[in-house]
Amino acid sequence: MVRQTDLQPVAGGGLLDRRLFLKRGLSFSVAVALAPETLASASDNERLAWMQKPGEPFSNYGQPSPHERKTIRWTMGNSMAPGNGVSWAPLQDLEGIITPSGLHFERHHNGVPQIDPDKHQLLIHGLVNKALVFDMATLQRYPMQSCYAFVECGGNSNAGWHEEPIQTAVGYFHGMASCSEWTGVPLRVVLSEAKIKGRAKWLIAEGADAAVMNISIPMEKALDDCLLAIYQNGERIRPENGYPLRLIVPGWEGVLNVKWLRRLHITNRPAMARNETAKYTELMPSGKSRQFTFVMDAKSLITSPSFGHKLDNKGLYQVSGLAWSGRGRISKVEISADGGQTWAEAQLQEPVLPKCFTRFRIPWQWNGKKTILKSRAIDETGYVQPERDALIMRRGRYGYFHYNAIVSWEISPEGNVSHVFA
Repeated sequence: MVRQTDLQPVAGGGLLDRRLFLKRGLSFSVAVALAPETLASASDNERLAWMQKPGEPFSNYGQPSPHERKTIRWTMGNSMAPGNGVSWAPLQDLEGIITPSGLHFERHHNGVPQIDPDKHQLLIHGLVNKALVFDMATLQRYPMQSCYAFVECGGNSNAGWHEEPIQTAVGYFHGMASCSEWTGVPLRVVLSEAKIKGRAKWLIAEGADAAVMNISIPMEKALDDCLLAIYQNGERIRPENGYPLRLIVPGWEGVLNVKWLRRLHITNRPAMARNETAKYTELMPSGKSRQFTFVMDAKSLITSPSFGHKLDNKGLYQVSGLAWSGRGRISKVEISADGGQTWAEAQLQEPVLPKCFTRFRIPWQWNGKKTILKSRAIDETGYVQPERDALIMRRGRYGYFHYNAIVSWEISPEGNVSHVFA
């Protein structure tokens, strides 16, 4: 058995070697020892009432336990336009890398259309030699592939641009990001069948919602790893996530992942639509605008401990969180428990996949004193997640989109966790 006294720090603030999680017999020594009389009463009827009668019958579709009702999306709508709004995934209450379909974040511009899949069609036209129309039954006859990919709104974490740190659960600050297994037909397969003309440079994707959401995607990306997704996490995509057909653009900002996909217009120029001109662009310190950013840069955040958690007493804890990058795989996540003075490498939980959530963990010996926890992600291109000051220096004070700075959590001597800019 590995005892707490055997654990050797690898950085300041009590961070311990990540490989200790792999050693058999690692003991956190936090369980409460039971007295013999307590053991004797462990089977009393009041505490184990569920063992005294038959359980519930079968159901046609499984639901979460009623004891987990707090694990929900937090929604924010618009009183003037009820169908326009957003919901955040409760990342602080989840584990692993997959976001349950029912908790995937949402962004809607004019409500969720209730589409009959038997009447839905996908049109491909424009600079092609053969315009095509697919109904869902035809599209499902094509060979399908699966990929694990995150979808992150370009406006995720935008409260980080504020002057003061927001105090809310980590998912309700950074939860416009989710990760799923998507299954469908590679976009390049149907585009090759349409025979794209040589001067085609852009693809305009359009949704079947009442907002007629449309956006421009470079042809190089469309022919690379984009997916016409029909399934999410093994079941048909849910209406709020794009049923019956959604475009998945791995690693690129969420607005490109058009839901309820109905039309692909092949052209030689971008549409210059509202969501690529008035939105998802940023005024830089130079006075120029940053447009067609596309790739979501490397990002990480500690989900446990985070705001709303409380450390009951000093001792050994697991620091855990998520990291992702639109440029490929996460190669390393480093953790600091002394406000960034020293860093230790966290353990990356397998699988570590490109353009996908990666779960990280590291053991931490808290001494009961005030400290600041941070995480920073490094992806396979060498990109390093920046400190907030560095991001603001590079991008200015007019930002709203594409915030990916290091997130800092302050632990008070009482064990309370708060968000700080440090």
